[in-house]
Parts: sequence; structure tokens; C-alpha cells
Amino acid sequence: MSAFDRVFPSRRPGVIGPLGHCLTAQDLPRPDLDRWGPRRKAEVVVAIRGGLISLDEAVDRYRLSMEEVANWLSLFDRHGLKGLRVTHLKSYRVAPS
Repeated sequence: MSAFDRVFPSRRPGVIGPLGHCLTAQDLPRPDLDRWGPRRKAEVVVAIRGGLISLDEAVDRYRLSMEEVANWLSLFDRHGLKGLRVTHLKSYRVAPS
């Protein structure tokens, strides 16, 4: 046990989530989720980027396609949380050439 763990025993490994709070593996969206809002998508993206869950684990856990998760990663990188909103999807998508 490290000195940090002795001083902060309740502290769990995590990353900074999309809203600025610490996000741990226990805070990730439920696997049986039916509705994906932008915050939940961003939590998965941040968890993948931060190493809490791998891309393959996210695809398996949430029964999503690799393309869908890759799209979330790309949109979040380019536009942040707003890019994950379905309402203005056309504003953030690049038209195929």
C-alpha cells in the first residue's frame, strides 16, 4: 500500500469525467442502458481515453458497434460534449466527398 493510499484510503483510481468530476469504473453507465445521452457517451469516451476500459471492452459491454464508438471518440475529440448530441448531428458531421 502506498503512502497516498494510507492518507486517502477511500480514493479509487479514476479519470476526470466530462463534467469535471472523478469518474471510476463503478461510475460508468450500466451495461443494459437503453438511452444514450451525450453525457453518458462522453463518460464512455473519457473512460476509454483514460484507460478505465478498453475499446473492445466498451463494445462488448454496451453491445455497440466498433464504428459507433469510434464515431463518438472522433466527435468528442473535435467538438466536445456538444458533438455527441443527436439533435444537431448534421452540424458536427462531415459530408462524404
